[in-house]
Amino acid sequence: MLLLSIAIAALAIGLISLALVFALKNKQTSELNFVMQQLKDTSEQTHILRSEVSELQTGLLSIGKRVLDVEQQHQELVQQQAAQKYDDPDAKIYSRAVKMVELGADLEEVIRECELPRAEAELLFSLHKQKGA
Repeated sequence: MLLLSIAIAALAIGLISLALVFALKNKQTSELNFVMQQLKDTSEQTHILRSEVSELQTGLLSIGKRVLDVEQQHQELVQQQAAQKYDDPDAKIYSRAVKMVELGADLEEVIRECELPRAEAELLFSLHKQKGA
């Protein structure tokens, strides 16, 4: 009888152990499934983010090319303006007159040296005084 009790107790302990093993296996399986789903979701998000980064890079390259084009156009315009400034003989006269006014020449001297009409020379002096004020 004692042997039968021991055998039943051993069987009960074995069944309880087996039930615990199955419970732990089920828990690990569900945790593994959860982790695998998270990994799948993360992989999908990574793929989406990589696509967005690629689109941003393409857009930035396009913007960069446009900026370079605008800078080149700007440089060309600056060069054209500089060339026009030196090509225009009237601009040379006025530039010289302004320089003389800045250096302290009087009205009569500017009129005589630059061959400007009195009204223009007076206007130039007036503008120079306003700048200085």
